[in-house]
Amino acid sequence: MSNKKQHWENVYETKDLNQVSWYQTTPKTSLESIKKAELKKDAAIIDIGGGHSFLVDHLVNLGYTNISVLDISEKALKKAQDRLGEQATKVNWVVSDVTSFQPSQKYDLWHDRAAFHFLTEENDIQNYYKVCTSALKSGAQLMISTFGENGPKKCSALPTENYNSEKLNQVFNENFDQVNCFTENHITPNKKNQEFQTCIFQRK
Repeated sequence: MSNKKQHWENVYETKDLNQVSWYQTTPKTSLESIKKAELKKDAAIIDIGGGHSFLVDHLVNLGYTNISVLDISEKALKKAQDRLGEQATKVNWVVSDVTSFQPSQKYDLWHDRAAFHFLTEENDIQNYYKVCTSALKSGAQLMISTFGENGPKKCSALPTENYNSEKLNQVFNENFDQVNCFTENHITPNKKNQEFQTCIFQRK
């Protein structure tokens, strides 16, 4: 088991969902952005680093029928499956490091909230870019949220990379057009304020 995988298995084994800083009962920004994408209910959606976030619950309840959730932590996905119960069978659960993910289908929407910013090595960033580029259909949307310029420099005892819209565009602009970018503040369960940068891109 890689050190990275072991780290995240330990996080999800030792912390309850409402103890992690990225916890949201309702992922409002993500849901609003997905609604604006005007996807068909059978559109292929993948949530990167979804762990056991509540986004998948909302997507299932909204009637989306082709949902995948990817996370490096098997324990995180198991917790989400247990929470969903019988509805978990409606979701494709993928245990993988996103930088080495080999998708078996093309997606209409790639959603990543607070996973990409853990990639601090240029090689990992480029591998992520290559994977999402190959995984998305022409015209598909890439929704990515990272810590903003004034956001934390570390999370879960790991260093993070901070982004503004220009820096994110530099990573993705060869094969993606930037559609919309905005910053917002996320309040953690410990009542700390974290600045997030969200950018939405469209696959060329």
